[in-house]
Amino acid sequence: MLGGQLRRMRESAGISRADAGWQIRASESKVSRMELGRVGFKERDVSDLLELYGLADETERYRLMELARAANNPGWWSRYGDVMPSWFTNYVGLEVAAQLIRTYELMFVPGLLQTEDYARAVVQLGNTYLPATEVDQRVALRVTRQQILNRANPVRLWVVIDESVLHRSVGGEKVMRAQLEHLMMWAEQPNITLQVMPFSSVGYPGAGGAFSILRFPEGDLPDIVYIEHATSALYLDKLEEVDEYVAIMEALTIAAAPVSQTESLLKEALGRL
Repeated sequence: MLGGQLRRMRESAGISRADAGWQIRASESKVSRMELGRVGFKERDVSDLLELYGLADETERYRLMELARAANNPGWWSRYGDVMPSWFTNYVGLEVAAQLIRTYELMFVPGLLQTEDYARAVVQLGNTYLPATEVDQRVALRVTRQQILNRANPVRLWVVIDESVLHRSVGGEKVMRAQLEHLMMWAEQPNITLQVMPFSSVGYPGAGGAFSILRFPEGDLPDIVYIEHATSALYLDKLEEVDEYVAIMEALTIAAAPVSQTESLLKEALGRL
C-alpha cells in the first residue's frame, strides 16, 4: 500500500526512479522494489521521498509515516511461521488489509467462517501424522484470522458455497451441526453475504475451482485473485485476469440461490443430520 502511494506521488511529480534513488542514497532498482512492496522501508527514506515529491499536507505526511512504521512491524501471524508456508503468509497479510473479500468454495466451509472444531477436522484430513501441537497452532491461526470479521472496521465478506459443502459431514454430526448453526449466525451479520449454489443449479462453467478476490481501500492495491493449491498458491493481479474472475464471481452470485433462501437451505441441511 505504501509502495503504491509512493509510486503515484513520484509519477505525479514527474520524477524518475533514478532521481528518487539519488535522493535516498540508493539505486533505481531499490526504488522499484520499494514501490512494489518487496523490501522494507527506512523511515528516513520515506521522509526524504515525501519531501522530494513535494508533500505539504502534514496530516497526509503523518499518515504515510505511520504506514511506513507499520510496514516494518511483523504482523500477528508471524508467530505462526513454523506452521504456515511462505506462500500463505502473503495471503494472510493481504486478507488483513482487504476491504472486501469474495470467495467461491466447493469442498469446505471457507476458513473465515469455520468453527474451531470444524477447522480442526479439516486440518487433520489427510494429516493424521501431524503432532497435536502443530494441529493446535494451525487451528489457532485459522480462528485468529476471523478477527477481521468483527474488528472496528470489519471486512465485507461475500461467500458462495456449493450445496455439497453443507452435506459433507466434516468431523461428524455434532461438529457439522455446530458449523451449520455458526453459518446461520454469521449470515445475519450486515458485513457478510452468504449464498448457496443448490444442487438444482448447474453453476457457472467458467468457475473451474475455488478462488477468492480481494479488494483494498482507497485503491492502494489492485484487486488480487487468490487460488490455492495443495503445496502452493497463485496470485493474479493483471487487470485482464482479475476482470475475468470478477465476471465469473458475478455470474456465480446470479446462478446461486438468492440470499433470501440461504437460511432455509441451512435449516434443510441441519434437518438431514
